[in-house]
Amino acid sequence: MTDNYDASHITVLEGLTPVRERPAMYIGSTDTRGLHHLVYEVVDNSIDEALAGFCKHIFVVINPNGSISVEDDGRGIPVDIMPKQNKSALEVVLTVLHAGGKFDKNTYQVSGGLHGVGVSVVNALSTRLDVEVFRDGNIYSMAFAKGGLVQSLLSRPETDDDYRLRQKRMDKAGQQKEATTGTRVTFYPDGSIFETTEFDYDVLAHRFRELAYLNKGLEIQIEDHRTGDAETFCYQGGISEFVVHLNEGKELLHPDPISIDKTDEENKIEVEVAIQYNNSYSETLYSYVNSVNTKEGGTHLEGFRSALTRAINNSAHINKHLKEDIFVKGEDVREGLTAVISVKIANPQFDGQTKLRLGNSSVKGLVDTMVYQALTQFFEENPKVIAGITKKSLDAANAREAARRAKELARRKTSLEMSGLPGKLADCSERDPAKSEIYIVEGDSAGGSAKQGRDRKFQAILPLRGKILNVEKALEHKALKNLEIQTLITAIGAGYGEKFDPERTRYHHIVIMTDADVDGAHIRILLLTFFFRYMKPLVELGYIYIAQPPLFRIAKGKQEKYVYTEEDMRTASAEFGDKGISVQRYKGLGEMNADQLWNTTMNPEFRILKQVNIDDASYADEMFSKLMGDDVMPRKDFIKRHAGEVTNLDV
Repeated sequence: MTDNYDASHITVLEGLTPVRERPAMYIGSTDTRGLHHLVYEVVDNSIDEALAGFCKHIFVVINPNGSISVEDDGRGIPVDIMPKQNKSALEVVLTVLHAGGKFDKNTYQVSGGLHGVGVSVVNALSTRLDVEVFRDGNIYSMAFAKGGLVQSLLSRPETDDDYRLRQKRMDKAGQQKEATTGTRVTFYPDGSIFETTEFDYDVLAHRFRELAYLNKGLEIQIEDHRTGDAETFCYQGGISEFVVHLNEGKELLHPDPISIDKTDEENKIEVEVAIQYNNSYSETLYSYVNSVNTKEGGTHLEGFRSALTRAINNSAHINKHLKEDIFVKGEDVREGLTAVISVKIANPQFDGQTKLRLGNSSVKGLVDTMVYQALTQFFEENPKVIAGITKKSLDAANAREAARRAKELARRKTSLEMSGLPGKLADCSERDPAKSEIYIVEGDSAGGSAKQGRDRKFQAILPLRGKILNVEKALEHKALKNLEIQTLITAIGAGYGEKFDPERTRYHHIVIMTDADVDGAHIRILLLTFFFRYMKPLVELGYIYIAQPPLFRIAKGKQEKYVYTEEDMRTASAEFGDKGISVQRYKGLGEMNADQLWNTTMNPEFRILKQVNIDDASYADEMFSKLMGDDVMPRKDFIKRHAGEVTNLDV
């Protein structure tokens, strides 16, 4: 290192080099989420063509060679020369950050890919990217490697055979489309950058289903040429069909969704809302701006919630379902609500590059007015619906009041609240939440081993007795009467529900450690359901983990090895030689002594933890409702579909 620090030490990363140097800055991560984000960036370009009214069909293929292809019947990326750059527009779009039609409001009135870095970032993070553009009766092609040009722009006439082949690819549903223009991108993700380059069909299919709901009439196909799986998504009912899908398996208050579709030409905003109530106790609400999922809401969501509460109270008073001096609160009218709100605006302002929250201040008032007027009219024409919703809201208000009384009663009667922490909690001495861990352990036996084996400085142990209540089926005040749930809430220390404050969380590593059997798996899903429904920010922040205790111990003389699957056990046994080895199978954590539990499952140097994330909130919500709800048939269908994936069943 030199003391002479001058201009020669300053490095300027040219072109797409910054993307390869710091990929997470552009796609969030280099794990499986970042990998699939590449696909979304390419598909978003096609979606923008659909929003502009030029694309009716998107076709995605997962190829056996590790690449993925995205084709659309939009206008095709321009290929003419840009005078200032002296390059074709196609090359500029694929090699220059912040280049594209998104910044020209004459090209795209509405766009989801606002930052203009999408397809160029995909190019930078791929070992190869091939692009074909179909325009003017010609096929234009280019090829790139790691963001660099390897094949200049070529063109040739599109023959009848070329056209028929393209029609065959784009016309799986037999709708006789005439795709005269379009774009096809094929890319190979760079294995030196990504932790995995294996695309997950289910993850992609779920996102494409969501996009098809949000863009009514748009057809999106996906085919997995590795397995033969294929699906086509096209919904003429748009987000109303989305709400019906989200409510599958739930008991409904009214059979058809309330559908709102309003456009304000003067303010250049289109608002679509679909609402349907069910008899559950949770709210399911997803908001989008220009097909982008605004996971943290924003002004459009604030406007919708305000309008919903006002419209229900106003209509309930008019129809004499509420006394004049009685008003239901927002949290009460949203219990059992399933809703999707999709807003399309010309110039969205997002808080931060992640696009998680809409910031346009004018949108709140516009959405509020449009939704309020539409709901008021609907309730006037459908008095039975407002009667049912009002009753549901009043029940929610009464349950909330009962929950408040139960909480106060628990505070008065239990010594746990008096001491501040549950008596069964063996806390750690560390007071910095970022450095603290809590292990939620199944049973007193495993809890005893964990308490003896832990590092007391930063690891707390909370043993639970039996299975906690299934909160998917229970009213809030009943859930709060459950002793194990009370213990969890008190130990974590940040409240619950809408008043949950992640800043008060006492541990940033909350580890679920259960036995590797059916009961352990059931306890694990009950805990995950509780965290998802009552402490969702913990999951969103990545604070929830699942411990991975070993399934077998293989020993021969002084040699020993812990493994996690039967296949690894057979491999390890073969490595040791078949003679003189002993194989111990752990059916429960209580069978391990304290040293073994520490060395295999709790020691940060050797343990394996699986972090629980929400890559797709609507998919997670759907799974919890399906697996933990009242309706049996969706659960049976799920089990039938995935039974073949079970490799180790302990009966």
